[in-house]
Amino acid sequence: MLPPASLHAALPTSIPRIVAVGFRRINKLLQELAPEFADRAAVEVLDMGFDQAVARVRTLQRERPVDVIVAAGSNGAYLRQHLDTPVVLVKVGGFDLMQALTHARRLSARIGLVTYEGMAPDLTQFDNLFEFGVSQRSYRTEEEAQACVRELQQQGMEVVVGSGVVADLADQHGLTGIFLYSIDAVRGALEDAVEVARASRIEQAKRERLSTILAQLSDGVIAVDRQERILTLNPTMAQWLGVTAEQWLGRRLSDVCPELSLQHTLRLGTQDLERIERVKGKTLIVNRIPLIEQGVLTGALLSSQDPISIQRVDRHIRTRIKPQAQHARYELHQLIGHSPAIERVQRMAASCARSQATVLLIGESGTGKEVVAQGIHMASDRRDMPFVAVNCAAVSESLLESELFGYEEGAFTGARRGGKIGLFEAAHNGTIFLDEVGEMPLSLQTRLLRVLQEREVLRVGATEPTPVNVRVIAATHRDLASHVADGRFRQDLFYRLNILRIDMPALRERAQDVPELAEALHARVCARLGLPPAATASLLSALIAQTTHYPWPGNVRELENLIERLVAYAASRTEPIPAWQLSSFVQDTAPELFATATTAATRGRPVIAPPAMSGEIRQPVSAGDIQRALTACGGDKGRAAQQLGISRTTLWRKLREA
Repeated sequence: MLPPASLHAALPTSIPRIVAVGFRRINKLLQELAPEFADRAAVEVLDMGFDQAVARVRTLQRERPVDVIVAAGSNGAYLRQHLDTPVVLVKVGGFDLMQALTHARRLSARIGLVTYEGMAPDLTQFDNLFEFGVSQRSYRTEEEAQACVRELQQQGMEVVVGSGVVADLADQHGLTGIFLYSIDAVRGALEDAVEVARASRIEQAKRERLSTILAQLSDGVIAVDRQERILTLNPTMAQWLGVTAEQWLGRRLSDVCPELSLQHTLRLGTQDLERIERVKGKTLIVNRIPLIEQGVLTGALLSSQDPISIQRVDRHIRTRIKPQAQHARYELHQLIGHSPAIERVQRMAASCARSQATVLLIGESGTGKEVVAQGIHMASDRRDMPFVAVNCAAVSESLLESELFGYEEGAFTGARRGGKIGLFEAAHNGTIFLDEVGEMPLSLQTRLLRVLQEREVLRVGATEPTPVNVRVIAATHRDLASHVADGRFRQDLFYRLNILRIDMPALRERAQDVPELAEALHARVCARLGLPPAATASLLSALIAQTTHYPWPGNVRELENLIERLVAYAASRTEPIPAWQLSSFVQDTAPELFATATTAATRGRPVIAPPAMSGEIRQPVSAGDIQRALTACGGDKGRAAQQLGISRTTLWRKLREA
């Protein structure tokens, strides 16, 4: 008996829903037992079978899911073939068979047994033990069951034992039909159904939880069974492949997408990680993993990642945790001047921007090495990535290591909780500018060499390196070759840095650019001080006119500093400087411009550029320079060497070579 439609909606969804299907005799047993399970399951009994039962179960499924179906014999087999819902069969045990045959033996010695699909396994033992002399038949369809009953009747059998269908057919043919299934067998089937439903619900909850998790993943996921049939296809993967999960579920992965085939993984049971695959016009990073449960290979899992998303997330993470990175402000077209020397630098820098190799900028202080470094970065394909600059001479040796490479939590006393990212990691995918690299201690030169070779950094206190993709631009005013000879700079590091090299010209080597540079710097200084450039334009002209032969030992930086000093002092005056006082104002405000010339005139000596700092790049001293210096110093070789900025040994060597 089936509950009315109004009852269906009232059935609690928290307990399993079981539909029991059976005709007449077994239906009666199901109806009798259903109330026993009311606290554990909602049991609905259908008095129908085969096509009619299939249609009814499908209707019930649309109203609310059916967890398990209970049926017997051919009816149960038919439902299993035509429905996806689990079907628990009422099984005949040895006790049921003995009880039915004993009952039949009391009625007649001529007994027939008709079972569904095969002989009863325990019948031989009973027949040998009790000498029942049972004639046994089996059937697959109702027509075959009817033929079996008719054949037994023709053989003179009087009692037929079998399923409800067989027992009814026996009665119809004037024989005695005995029902094979006991109430305990039906109760056992319902118990099994409750347990199957419970396990199924647990498994369904796990699948739903897993599906919810997979739906939130940014990775694409496909899971297959042992035959490579698709069990799971999460939304991310479906979107990448341009399909819906319903289109692929249940189909073989190799058939719908050969590029992602898991046949090799299923065959060998081994992992295949981080493969680059091109699938439907999209590049994916694919991992193939066998699924092994209790030592048995049950399927395989394919997970994939979008490289663009990985880069975006990696950049986001590094951006959030990195130190404040400097943004490049200069571009190559901002290298001011049209002299052959600066045009050569512009051409070489543009070539460096098209390469990923390390660049070494060599030149005196103030020649614009960082401007060129920023210009190379801005002209490269890394322009949208970080530009991080660090002055290796401005940070103590004890701090420089942690600044460059970062450190782990607890690496040393006072280490920040959670550790700290280093400047190399902060420059990931961008450019790091190592200014004054010649001042780097030897101990750190070794670590820098490893970064250049392996493209990975090891934080202080860490055991695992961190990969970095960084373009290195180094700069120095030192003669690194002489430092290598003196053992103050690693030769292998020098060769690693000295790949793309640009020698920055001193300002005295491009004197024709001074007026153009002065105008640009004057405009920048006035903007910084909030003054109109026109107010001090005449002062700038006077400065340029009086520095025609000045050697500019501080290069462009010195020129900018002098301009800012002149503009600041002129702006502090209450009245404009008269034209006839401009020259004297420049001389009073910037006496260093005239110190060398005045001293030389007083002593009757030629103007000689001030000596460069020890180890700086300087112009070669010619034989003519030496002779003029010796003449000016009255033949005193020590004073001449000092004036030329070279050692006495070098002076003696050059005199011998001359």
